[in-house]
Amino acid sequence: MEKISLFWFRRDLRLADNTALYYALQQEKNVLPIFIFDENILGKLEDKSDARVAFIHAQLLEISSELEKKGSSLFVHYGKPEEAFKLILAKYQVDSVYTNRDYEPYAKERDKAIEQLLASHQASFYTFKDQVIFEPGEILNGSGEFYKVFTPFSRVWLEKYKQTNVQEIGNPLWKNLFQTKALPVPSLEEMGFMPSSITIPPKSADEELIAHYDEKRNFPAIKGTSRIGIHLRFGTISIRKLAKKAASLNATFLNELIWREFYMMILAFNPQVVDRAFKPAYDRIPWRNDEKDFEAWCQGLTGYPIVDAGMRELNATGFMHNRVRMIVASFLTKHLLIDWRWGEAYFAKKLLDFELASNNGGWQWAAGTGTDAQPYFRVFNPSSQTEKFDKDLKYIKKWIPELDTEKYPKPIVDHKFARQRAIDTYKEALNS
Repeated sequence: MEKISLFWFRRDLRLADNTALYYALQQEKNVLPIFIFDENILGKLEDKSDARVAFIHAQLLEISSELEKKGSSLFVHYGKPEEAFKLILAKYQVDSVYTNRDYEPYAKERDKAIEQLLASHQASFYTFKDQVIFEPGEILNGSGEFYKVFTPFSRVWLEKYKQTNVQEIGNPLWKNLFQTKALPVPSLEEMGFMPSSITIPPKSADEELIAHYDEKRNFPAIKGTSRIGIHLRFGTISIRKLAKKAASLNATFLNELIWREFYMMILAFNPQVVDRAFKPAYDRIPWRNDEKDFEAWCQGLTGYPIVDAGMRELNATGFMHNRVRMIVASFLTKHLLIDWRWGEAYFAKKLLDFELASNNGGWQWAAGTGTDAQPYFRVFNPSSQTEKFDKDLKYIKKWIPELDTEKYPKPIVDHKFARQRAIDTYKEALNS
């Protein structure tokens, strides 16, 4: 039996500018690309018409079709990763596996288990940097420690980026693809899922939009943000290509990409932040966690129009404007004194571009519990935020047609009262 190598697709669903795929195809063995629909992850999804699963499935069908044109195929399996590899190892003589690194706690555990399994079959496991410009550990302070504050991190990141001259990866040597007849891709229905009615934004980043990003990004009624988060999350676009474009067009847009890597670095060095505050003292906050209030927030029925518009946009489209994300997160944690983990989990269910590090980092920032977070005594005023960023109520009226009618609920809490209650609650907990 011919010895082959495997390329394992994960958060890099593209054939071009893919680091591990490029190196897999550089070596002598023929390469079979694989993808595993991880039951450990998919099994936790409540919504069986989850748009992200349907999106991944559609991308895999495209990749499979491209590989078939080259006389190869894509091996796709639904199940637990270790089970999938046992099946593959029983079917093929595997010499090595190539894949791109993932920095989330579960991914690191999974990869360690797969590496051990492969070693027991005398197969090698090679991993590469692909979803970031600089990995956790590449940007450190003078003491060799990770940065806890964004601004100095971003300065060093930018300096290193200018010096490194990051380039896109070359084209793979397709002659090294393992030649096989088309392999079946399991349908959504076979995995217990179904198509979604949510529309996926296009993957191309509009250059005109990026060029004016700093001027338009805060206004939810206009198209001022790229909405390519889902493509970054699943790697249907290359971070190298996007960063190069951003560096030439708009420093503010590039800064958002640096924030993404900052939060990935924070998570990699502090895996405890998945379920605990980055600042341990903040775990003493006695959250109210009123379920009725939380449900009103989830459904966009708080009586605060900018908050409700954001939540309705999220529920309908899987997207929420960045400025509005900050407002709704501040409202949940400060006005309602509901645990940031509740809000984070709801966003994780709904956001097309859900990415653990950024979602966790953003929520802890809003709650004041995270690294380099806004101070606990800073409580967004929904009315002044509306005045600044949606003065004509275009965004609000789009999502709340019943605004100014009896059908729209009264505010569930008074702003002034809620603000003072939040400040007092935090202060008392932190001083106890």
